[in-house]
Amino acid sequence: MASSIVLIAEAAHQSSLLGWVRQHLPLLSAFELLTTADTAEALRSTGHSTPLRLSTVAAREAGGDILLAARVLSGDVVGVVCFAESQGLLSGRSDLQGLIRACLLQQIPLALNEATASLAMRGLAQSRVGYLIFNPVAGQGNPQQDMALIRASLEPQILLTVVTTKADVDPADQARELVAAIQARPAAEAASSMVIASGGDGTVSAVAGALIGSGVPLGIIPRGTANAFSMALGIPTELRAACTNILVGHSRQVDAARCNAMPMILLAGLGFEAAMVEGASREIKNRIGPLAYILSGAQQLANLEPFLATVEINGNTRELVTSSITIANAAPPTSVSAQGFGQVVPDDGLMEITIASPTNRLESLKMLASLVGSALLSSPTNQENLLCFRTAQVRITTDPPQRLVVDGEILDANPVEFVCVPGGLTLLAPLALG
Repeated sequence: MASSIVLIAEAAHQSSLLGWVRQHLPLLSAFELLTTADTAEALRSTGHSTPLRLSTVAAREAGGDILLAARVLSGDVVGVVCFAESQGLLSGRSDLQGLIRACLLQQIPLALNEATASLAMRGLAQSRVGYLIFNPVAGQGNPQQDMALIRASLEPQILLTVVTTKADVDPADQARELVAAIQARPAAEAASSMVIASGGDGTVSAVAGALIGSGVPLGIIPRGTANAFSMALGIPTELRAACTNILVGHSRQVDAARCNAMPMILLAGLGFEAAMVEGASREIKNRIGPLAYILSGAQQLANLEPFLATVEINGNTRELVTSSITIANAAPPTSVSAQGFGQVVPDDGLMEITIASPTNRLESLKMLASLVGSALLSSPTNQENLLCFRTAQVRITTDPPQRLVVDGEILDANPVEFVCVPGGLTLLAPLALG
């Protein structure tokens, strides 16, 4: 559920509430506003240009205050603004006593007049706001328990608005809507906002791709099988530790890339890499995790078919016969086909290109062993049949056309052009060492 603020007023104080809302429109627009039907109608008729997300219950006289108290007790309310007659409150005769008691039970901030309401909003303005894109079908854990742990870890330091992914909606579109909402807010408030992606690499890649160039910080709570991007950037893969990383708030500028204008945050591959990803079944990944890709890679070695590749870099063209081309923006050690240099640097403004040209199965096995060794030792490989270089842009044409994998998604494209976006992502991640 979204973080919500309750707005309610007795009839004599309705105009005061409307005036107070007008003064705080920019900040209130970041929250779901829970109110009674009569107050909602009054808010809509004021003609203000800032859109508000209103959720309504019955009028106060029809028990709306009781329904609002139930929402407070459900735990998704961050504050209550309740303008009422002081005499009624002091005497205990106000029909808003149930709502006030709910606030006391939940320890929710309660403002009973304009001065205290404005003070509470000043505190909210200084809080960080997090828009959590949560994939409930990621991983093998219990999504309700995962969500409860995330909220318990992040709130109240971060005011969370939760957006759940849906089968028929692209998470990238959800992320773009959130970025637009954040960028529409005043600069000081936008600077304290972030988007958090919680799911597997597919969800993380989609959300991160939508944030490229936006400057909006991205937090990651990995809940997938491989969690390759998190591993590549040193983001904890344990749920509570990942939340702590977000609370610490270290921001780091890392590179992104585009493949034929499509966002890419991890790596792409032609030949071996695509076959390896395609051959790693969901069942095997659930059983052995990231090692499923290495097992699949070993199985694919017997079926590698060489192809002709034309590689264009900075106006220079080179033709070669290969069975594997990997273009990496960021990659964990388990992405062995990207390990020609022994490590992929995520913030140098360059992509690592590894081209393998084994002539037989034995050489393929040696190549795979060499890449695994390079990853383990973080040192470049010395295999003659491996060509490794770094570049900010590359165009590749294959004959015959090869399957392409980009951040785990299998595609068909030929030619393909990769362009690095230096510092394209602002990531909440541990500071780089060295």
